[in-house]
Amino acid sequence: MVDIGANPVGADPPYKTMLERRLCRLYGFEPQRAALAELNARKSELETYLPYVVGNGEQARLRECFASGMTSLLEPDPHMLKHFPGFIEWGRVVADSRMATRKLDDVCEIEAMDFLKIDVQGSELAIFQNGRRRLAEAAVIQTEVSFAPLYKKQPVFGEIDLELRGQGFIPHALTEFNRRMIWPLHGTDPFAAIHQLVEADAVYVRDFTRPDTMSDEQLRHLALVAHHCYGSHDLAAICIQHLIHRKTLEPEAGSRYFDMIRTTRGGSTVRDAGAAEPAKV
Repeated sequence: MVDIGANPVGADPPYKTMLERRLCRLYGFEPQRAALAELNARKSELETYLPYVVGNGEQARLRECFASGMTSLLEPDPHMLKHFPGFIEWGRVVADSRMATRKLDDVCEIEAMDFLKIDVQGSELAIFQNGRRRLAEAAVIQTEVSFAPLYKKQPVFGEIDLELRGQGFIPHALTEFNRRMIWPLHGTDPFAAIHQLVEADAVYVRDFTRPDTMSDEQLRHLALVAHHCYGSHDLAAICIQHLIHRKTLEPEAGSRYFDMIRTTRGGSTVRDAGAAEPAKV
């Protein structure tokens, strides 16, 4: 597991269960000192946190904001921020420093990358474009995507989607929707919203409809992450079927998995449509 922008704010990371069950190792990146200290204070021996700013490999400005979750290499856009109550203050830059960034492909501390979670407030596209060698190994990416860009020159959802599709991934799920109230309406709850989408976390997976482009290890890792991180039992099941078809898993593995999820999901909505016949593509 690799987590770029591992600042421990907001919801639990999707890999939390796998980490607790000791099913993975984690490499996290967090340049903000307070957040990095918090991560290091509570980490297990399976976790490594590094202070690097991951980007395009060039010098950049790290703009630390009043709300640490808005810290970015990009400049907050007051024109957009003023349309959402609270954001002008949260996006106020309180420190501005120049520092070197590292390309994802050049980070030698990472031994392998099967799953990437990334939340870097606008620099996601640059990291993807400068991490194609590492991403070729990955089975799953969870990335923040923007619908209403809060930073100047911030790539939006469509640009991220085109880049990841070009690297062999397809969308699987949208999670952690961030909706906000549009000014002038506001209330005592700064997180209140009606419909306006600002951001979301998008989960991309290797194109399981083209298993010939995936290694056995990628199929195994995709099945593990789908099952443990997202409860995507159907995605895990088709990966298992592809592995059975390759004869790298015994035929009974499919029926055993279906029996397990039938119990987990109550049985009535899950049926093994292909246990007797491995998936053929």
